[in-house]
Amino acid sequence: MERTVMTTPYDVEKVRAGFPVLHQEVHGKPLAYLDNAATSQKPEVVIEAMKHYYEADNANVHRGVHQLSERATRDYEDARAKVQRFMNAASSKEVVFVRGTTEAINLVAYSFVRPLVGKGDEVLITAMEHHSNIVPWQILCEETGATLRVAPINDDGALDMEAFSVLLSDKTRFVSVTHVSNALGTVNPVREIVRLSHEKGVPVMVDGAQAAPHIPIDVRAIDADFYAISSHKMYGPTGVGALYGKESLLETMRPYQGGGDMIKSVTFEKTVYNDLPYRFEAGTPNISGAIGFGAAVDYLEGLGLEAVAAHEDALVSYCTERLLTVPGVRIIGTAPDKASVVSFTLEGVHPHDIGTLLDLEGVAVRTGHHCAQPVMERFGVPATCRASFGVYNTTAEIDRLVEAVKKVKEVFG
Repeated sequence: MERTVMTTPYDVEKVRAGFPVLHQEVHGKPLAYLDNAATSQKPEVVIEAMKHYYEADNANVHRGVHQLSERATRDYEDARAKVQRFMNAASSKEVVFVRGTTEAINLVAYSFVRPLVGKGDEVLITAMEHHSNIVPWQILCEETGATLRVAPINDDGALDMEAFSVLLSDKTRFVSVTHVSNALGTVNPVREIVRLSHEKGVPVMVDGAQAAPHIPIDVRAIDADFYAISSHKMYGPTGVGALYGKESLLETMRPYQGGGDMIKSVTFEKTVYNDLPYRFEAGTPNISGAIGFGAAVDYLEGLGLEAVAAHEDALVSYCTERLLTVPGVRIIGTAPDKASVVSFTLEGVHPHDIGTLLDLEGVAVRTGHHCAQPVMERFGVPATCRASFGVYNTTAEIDRLVEAVKKVKEVFG
C-alpha cells in the first residue's frame, strides 16, 4: 500500500471542520482543546468507520464463513496492514493488536524479557519514562531478582547519553525507552540508543505512544526490536493499539494470554499455538477499535506526518515564547528537540488551580504528574500544567491559553 500525503498547504481550519467535538462551548466559551497528549479527538472519518462496522458488518473475525464475518475479517486485517505500513514493519506478522502501549510493554516484559533475566541481570530505562514503562519492569525485577537501572536526564529534560552509555553494561539484558516524553516533550535519539544497545547485544523496546501522532515512524530505520503505539493518541478510538516486534523475536515468545483464536488446536493433553501474530491475540478482539485505528492511520497519512510535525513544531515554539512573557511562568522541559508538549508552572499557584481556572475560560489542559512522577521529582515540582498540541490546534487557541494564565495570575495576586 502506498502512503497518501496531502499535497495542498496545511489548512488548519479545514482540519478542524472534520472534528465534531471541537465545535462546542465550555462554560459559555468556545472549546480550546490542548490535552492531546492524554488523548486526541476523533475525526468524522474514524467515527463513521466504526459506525459502519456496527451498522453493516458486526460479526466476529476469523471464525465465520458467512458474509458479515468475512467482511469484518477483511476490514480488521486491512487495519493491521495499514498499521504495518504506518510503522514500516516488514510484515503484517510483526503487528500485534493490543489494548494500547501499556499492554504492549507488559506483553514484552512477560513473554520476551522475563525468561531472559535473573539475579544479577539488569533492565535499563530512563528517568523520563511514563509509569507504563516503569512499573512492568519493577514487577519483573521483583519477581526475577534482576535490577532496574535508570539513565538520568539533564536540566533541560534531555537524556544524558554519556550516563546512558555507562549504565549500558555487560549485565544489561534489555533496554526500554520512550521515543517522546509525555511530560516534557523531549524527543529521544532512539536510533543512537538502539545502535549502542545492539553493539552490546541488548534488545530494545521503544514506547512510541507520544511519537506516533507527531513524527514519522520507521521501525526498520530505527532498528527497534519492539515498538508500541496507541490508537487513541493518534485520532483513533480508545482501547486498541499495536505492538511491533521483529518476526524472529516474536517467534520465540510464549503467549501472553490463553484462550480463543490464539490456538490451532486444543486437547486436554496439548495445545498447539497459532501462527503470528494471532498467538498474542487471545479472545474476541476490539474489532471496531481496530477498524477505527486503521481509519485514523489513513487520516494521519492523508495529512502527511511531515506537515503535521511542522505545524505542531510551530505551535510549540509560539506557545513557549508567549508563555514566557507572563512573569512567574517556568517551562519544564527545554530540550532542543521537542514534540507537541509545553509543560509549565506559575509561581505561587498550584497547577490544579491553574487548570480549574483555565477550564472556566474554555481552555482544556492537563494538570498533575502526567503518570511521570519521577520527572516531577527530578524538577522539584509536585505537578505541572501541560498544553499539548494536535493537528487541529491554532495560535489563536494558544493566545487564549496565555490570556487565561494572565487572569490566573491576577486572581492569585
